[in-house]
Amino acid sequence: MSKPDTVRFRYNQAILVAAIIAFVGALPLANSRVYLLPVLLVPLAVAVWAWRAGTDADPRELRVRALAGQRRIDWDRVLELTSDQRGRAVARLDDGHQVILPAVRGADLPRLVAATGQTLPHAPTDAPGQ
Repeated sequence: MSKPDTVRFRYNQAILVAAIIAFVGALPLANSRVYLLPVLLVPLAVAVWAWRAGTDADPRELRVRALAGQRRIDWDRVLELTSDQRGRAVARLDDGHQVILPAVRGADLPRLVAATGQTLPHAPTDAPGQ
């Protein structure tokens, strides 16, 4: 269970619903031949991924969760939070690696930074000379 100061980012739960529908739809195919039973593993894996994958942030660390594991990153190791060309949030680490933050969009970066207990400087609303 997450702590009250933890900010959780998850994918849309419609993916989970689609995986359940795909599982039910694959049942007749999987029941027709024994060697087709592994077909059921695909929607099952998608359902587990949709339920589990995402990013958790609190004042101590950043947790990147995947289908079968998680990675904990201390905020001290994060040099920069930015977004890529596709609008996904990316954390640049002190060792030169970049980590894509699952379920976090570029627009969510202020909420992610707020989870650290820090604030972003406010950009001026009007450009100088206007």
